[in-house]
Amino acid sequence: MTSKQVKAMAGAVRTAAGAVRPVPGARITGGLLHHWQVRNSAATIPHTIEQLRAAGNVANLSRLLEQDPAPYRGRYPFLDTDLYKTLEGLAYELGDGRAAEPVREFYDEVVGLLERVQAEDGYLNSFFQDPAAAKKPWEDLAWGHELYNLGHLIQAAVAAARRMGDERLLRVAGRFADLVVERFAERGVCGHPEVEMALVELYRETGVRAYLDLAAAFVDRRGSGQIEHSIFPADYFQDHVPLRELPSVTGHAVRMAYLAAGAADVFLETGDRSLFAALERLWDDMVASKLYLTGGLGSRHSDEAVGDRYELPSERAYSETCAAIAVMQWGWRMFLATGGAKYLDVFERVLYNAYAVGLSEDGRAFFYDNPLQRRPDHEQRSGAEPGGEPLRRSWFGCPCCPPNIVRWMAQLADYVAAERDGALLIACYTSARITGERLDLAMETSYPWDGDVGLTVGRAPEEPYGIVLRVPGWARGATVTVNGEPHDAAPSAKRAEAAADSPGGSADGGWLRIERRWAAGDEVRLTLPMPIRAHGSHPHLDATRGALGIARGPLVYCVEQQDSPSAAVDDLVVGVADVAGARAGRRGEAVVLGVTAGAAPPPSTELYPELPLEQAAITETAVSATFVPYFLWGNRGPEAMRVWVRSRTTNGKKAT
Repeated sequence: MTSKQVKAMAGAVRTAAGAVRPVPGARITGGLLHHWQVRNSAATIPHTIEQLRAAGNVANLSRLLEQDPAPYRGRYPFLDTDLYKTLEGLAYELGDGRAAEPVREFYDEVVGLLERVQAEDGYLNSFFQDPAAAKKPWEDLAWGHELYNLGHLIQAAVAAARRMGDERLLRVAGRFADLVVERFAERGVCGHPEVEMALVELYRETGVRAYLDLAAAFVDRRGSGQIEHSIFPADYFQDHVPLRELPSVTGHAVRMAYLAAGAADVFLETGDRSLFAALERLWDDMVASKLYLTGGLGSRHSDEAVGDRYELPSERAYSETCAAIAVMQWGWRMFLATGGAKYLDVFERVLYNAYAVGLSEDGRAFFYDNPLQRRPDHEQRSGAEPGGEPLRRSWFGCPCCPPNIVRWMAQLADYVAAERDGALLIACYTSARITGERLDLAMETSYPWDGDVGLTVGRAPEEPYGIVLRVPGWARGATVTVNGEPHDAAPSAKRAEAAADSPGGSADGGWLRIERRWAAGDEVRLTLPMPIRAHGSHPHLDATRGALGIARGPLVYCVEQQDSPSAAVDDLVVGVADVAGARAGRRGEAVVLGVTAGAAPPPSTELYPELPLEQAAITETAVSATFVPYFLWGNRGPEAMRVWVRSRTTNGKKAT
C-alpha cells in the first residue's frame, strides 16, 4: 500500500465523536492470524469464486445483458451481496499484494458487469431488474433486501477505493446511493439493517452529508412501524419499539448487531449521546445475559433470533457466523467511541471462537450455525450420517456466511491498533508491522498460543509518546519490561487512561500505558500469563447448570469423542482441581489440554428416575481426555462434542 493510500484511509476513518481512531497502516506478518489470511488467499477465496460461479451469482448479472435473459438462479433476492462481500475481501487482497492473477480477473469481470447492468437511474439488483421478476423494485422492503444489497455494494466500493485506488465501484455505488437518498428522503426502511454502516462509510469517503443524514434517519425510523411485518412479528425486525427504547438485544441476531453497529457509526459522526447511551446499555445487557461462552449470538433456529435472557442451549445454539462478524463490527465501533478495553475483550472472544469455528482447517468448508454441543446420535439437517458428508458444508443455498468470512479475514489487520493524541494503542496481539501517524512498531508473538509479546520501535517522535497495551480481562499478573528493565504493571489510573473520555461517563481498566521518549530499536516485552481456567455459568442459565467450561487465554476449549477414547463425552465429569492440573501440549501449532477426568457410571435408562432422599456417593473411573480449541472441532468427522462438561460437586459446592 502506498503512503498516499494510507493517508487517504486514515482521513476517511477519522470520526467526530470517537475517543480513538483506527490505524490503517498495519500488516499482519506471522502467527495464527497470518496463517488464516494465507489460507484465505490460497484456499477460501478460490473456493468461493468457484462456488459463486457454479451457483449462478455471476450469471445472474451477465444474463441481464441478454435479449431474452435466462431465469434468475437461486431462492433469494439478495444473492448479489455474496459477490459484493467477496469483492470487498478481494480489494484487500489485491491492494495488499496477496492475490493471484485469477483473483484480479474475477474482480475485473464482476466490476465490469456491475457497471454495464446498472439501470439508468442508478438502481442495481439482478433479481428485481429481471423483466420476469415476481416483484417490482421497492415493492417488498421487509424481505426484498434491496438496501441491504446497497450496503454491501458500498462497503466493497469504499474498500476498493481505499485499498486499490480503484473508484469504478465507488461510482456505481454512489449512483445507487443517490437514488436511495432521493427515494427514501421522507419515509421507508429496509427489513434487514446493514446499509446504515455503509452509508456512514460512504459519507466518510466522499464528504456528502446526505449519506450520513439518511443513515441516521434509517436508525430513527426503525420501531415506527414502517416495515410490513410478515412471517415473523415486529421484534424480529427490531421494529416493535425505537432503538433508544429497546430493552434488550432481540429478534434476528444478524439484523440486531448490524443495526447496532450502524447506529454506533451514526454516533461516531454526530455525537448523539442518547443514541450511545442506548447502545452501551444494550451491549452490557447482551454480554451479561445473551452471549455464549464462545461469543456467539443467537439461540433460536426457527427465526435465527437472539432469544430471552439466559436462553443459551448448547446443542441448539444457532450462533450464526454472520452474527459473530456483526458483533465484532459493533464491538469495534464501541471501542472507537470510548477507548474501552471491555469491548475488545468481547471482540477477541468472538474472533477466536464464534467466528473462527465457521471455517474448516482446509479453508473450503463452512459452518452456518455453530453449536456448543453435538450429541452422538445427532442428525445433520443435510441428511449426512456419521461416516458420510463432513459436518461443514462446501456451500449453502443462502451462502451469506462464506463470503462474509472472506472479507473479514482479509481485513483483520485493520483491527490490530488504534491511536489517540499522544499514544498508540495495541488492540489485538499478533505478529505485525504497525505504521502509526507518529510511531512505527514491529510486533512479534505466538499469541493466542502463548502470552509473550515483543514490540520493537522503529520511527518515533522526538517528544514523549505513549504505547498503550491492552490487558485482557482474563489476564492476571501481566508484566512489562522496557529494554529489559521492569516497568510498573500494577493496576493504576494509567490503566484506565485510554478510556477516560468514554461518552458513558466512566472508564474501564484493561490498559497499560508506557510513556517516554522512544528511540529506534527500543524493545517492550509484555507477558500475559495464560493459566488454564474453569468457567461456570449464571444460575439462571438452565442449559449449563452444573456444568463447567474450560478456557486458556482467549480460546474456549471443547472435547470431541475422538479425544476421549475411554468414556463418552456425555459421561465425563470434571472439577476445578482437574482443570488446575491439566497439561498444555501441542498438536501441530495448536495448544491442546490434557485433562484427567472422571467417567460417571452409565446413567439410569429412565428419563426421569425417582431420586433417593439420601444421595449415595457416585464412584467414578479416572480417564484421560484431550480438550482442543473450539474453533478446530468438526474437522475429523461427525462425532459427539461438548464445550460444557459435567462438573464435579466438591464440598457441597459446584465447581464454578
